[in-house]
Amino acid sequence: MPKVLIVGGAGYIGSHTNKLFSHSGFKTVVFDNLSTGYRRLARWGEFFKGDLANAADLARCFKKHRFDSVMHFSAFAYVGESVTDPAKYYVNNVANTINLLNAMRAAGVNKFIFSSSCAVYGAPASLPMRETLPFNPVSPYGRTKKMVEEILADYSAAYGLKYAALRYFNAAGADPDGETGEVHNPETHLIPLVLDAAAGLRKEIKVFGGNYPTPDGTCVRDYIHVADLAQAHLRALRYLGKGGASGGFNLGNGKGFSVLEVIKTAEDVTGRKIRVKMAPRRPGDPPALVGSAARARRILGWRPVRFKLETIIADAWKWHLKRSQAPF
Repeated sequence: MPKVLIVGGAGYIGSHTNKLFSHSGFKTVVFDNLSTGYRRLARWGEFFKGDLANAADLARCFKKHRFDSVMHFSAFAYVGESVTDPAKYYVNNVANTINLLNAMRAAGVNKFIFSSSCAVYGAPASLPMRETLPFNPVSPYGRTKKMVEEILADYSAAYGLKYAALRYFNAAGADPDGETGEVHNPETHLIPLVLDAAAGLRKEIKVFGGNYPTPDGTCVRDYIHVADLAQAHLRALRYLGKGGASGGFNLGNGKGFSVLEVIKTAEDVTGRKIRVKMAPRRPGDPPALVGSAARARRILGWRPVRFKLETIIADAWKWHLKRSQAPF
């Protein structure tokens, strides 16, 4: 059985990918320092507690296991925090990724799947966003993802690294079986915040700006189910294994939903009224971010399955209720 190292596999997207790979003929090893991840979410395969900042941890892991490939989910991802504390982001997201790549080189592992982001594009000049758009990130977080993609291209040219950089739009939802899901502290993602309001854990949901040039005046975002993201990682690895060329791929539904649409759908799914409070716009929020995943469909053979907003929210709500019974 091929063995894959899942760095950050105790986190949100990493844990879903770990489950899928464990059920798809792979042996998995989760490498995580548990700074933001949860040991309870690393339910499949073997767990190795380690830190990317510690070269000795990486050396021990690669000495203990012979890996065929590496998946990298371990990054800080709060855009606002990246503005107020950019050093934290450049060290972890860039320097620590270089540590990982160098450990791979030393061990002779050359297949790498990277969690990138649509933040590499910044505020788009046109929609839907395609891979032909220039990189123009507007935050340190987005710049770290851009830098790593440039590093990957250089490592590919110089050292033969085979990689896929998967540029997520808004990851959402939870494992349909309810075995893993979204746990962030603090929580900043819209859907779990809305479900907190539905569950009575917060009195209201703030909507930042109601006068954007969108159909209902609120921001529009492209939400992609986390289980579909996991499938994209499997497709990408198989593509590289067949000799596919390295590069970047957008992962989104290709359809946007407004903040008010998300809230209304959550009310329909949960059967509960959600109180809304309008607030001023947040600086830097583009009116709409919607991606084209045509390249991933064409080259990887990937397409979203759980793409309906009702499905995304229903799966998230199931996990939300389970978490309320056994809090993290």
